[in-house]
Amino acid sequence: MGGEEPGDSHLARVRALILRYGWNSTAYQILNPGIAHWFSSDGEAVVGYVERGSVRVVAGAPVCEAERLPEIAANFEVSSADGGASVCYFGAEERLESLYRDSSTHSRVLLGAQPAWKPEDWPEIVAGHSSLRAQLNRAANKGVVVSEWPASRAAEDSGLQRCLDEWLSTRGLPPLHFLVEPETLARLFDRRIFVGEQDAVPVGFLVASPIPRRNGWLIEQFVRGHGAPNGTIELMIDTALHAMIDSGSSYVTLGLSPLSPHAPVEAPLNPAWLKLILGWVRAHGRRFYNFEGLDAFKRKFQPQRWEPIYAISNESHFSPRSLYAIAAAFSDRSVASTVGRALVGAVKQEAMWKLG
Repeated sequence: MGGEEPGDSHLARVRALILRYGWNSTAYQILNPGIAHWFSSDGEAVVGYVERGSVRVVAGAPVCEAERLPEIAANFEVSSADGGASVCYFGAEERLESLYRDSSTHSRVLLGAQPAWKPEDWPEIVAGHSSLRAQLNRAANKGVVVSEWPASRAAEDSGLQRCLDEWLSTRGLPPLHFLVEPETLARLFDRRIFVGEQDAVPVGFLVASPIPRRNGWLIEQFVRGHGAPNGTIELMIDTALHAMIDSGSSYVTLGLSPLSPHAPVEAPLNPAWLKLILGWVRAHGRRFYNFEGLDAFKRKFQPQRWEPIYAISNESHFSPRSLYAIAAAFSDRSVASTVGRALVGAVKQEAMWKLG
């Protein structure tokens, strides 16, 4: 493991609170570039957020002791209101969602689901699924070897940056940020890095972030370079899971699968206008972001459960303003500009397909 200390005293303060209280699967990601931090008056809680328009979009949930969650969330919302902003928690899980399940002052919508496993059960899962074993063997037979690298080595290796650049060049959207920040190599700290190599040349890498209060890990990034054989990502995930077994971890997730139909939620939550938008995105947005493909990829690892993931807003009815703020949180430019760049990229890609 890396475990190097962040040089910035502010980041060191945030990191210490995450390692003490982090429960939400996205807790460690509030160390990502561009995320602002609010601290409680006693310094024992932190909230990571970005402000878009007059909405503070929170990365997951407040990082604090479980019994203080209602107090910290309320204090943050008061502080935000004093600054003229409402609050929307993006990527909230059961702990925060249960506080507002029957609330008349907060609204919640379902974003999708995240797959989760007990690492100790992973070998049995692989043994029972021949198609997964075939993918692992395919990469191994092509000479792919996966090992864990220390953070200091990963941060300085040009081969990993090359893989990242190659992977980003295949995305339908411009690079996104917030909770899908691609530039993690500069802030590895406590993250674990597993690298796939072929003939001693990196062809892919995986980054896992700690979820301290659950003794677990979020596999937040799996990158495949242009030359990576099929099965490379699967082999990296398999190696990471075995390493997590060896270290006594209790929980692992691949993170949010947006718009996933696997969330175990019985009652419909999303308003009609949002259902219409999300339905259109799932049906027609594949050229920009293949939600169904990502969901199918995660599903093939045979999750033991799917955990619902929410957006929760401190307004009685979830509004288009909150949805727009969420979209803006993931971009370093306006939503219109991001979509425009994505459209241009999609046209170029389709032209290349036709010419090819």
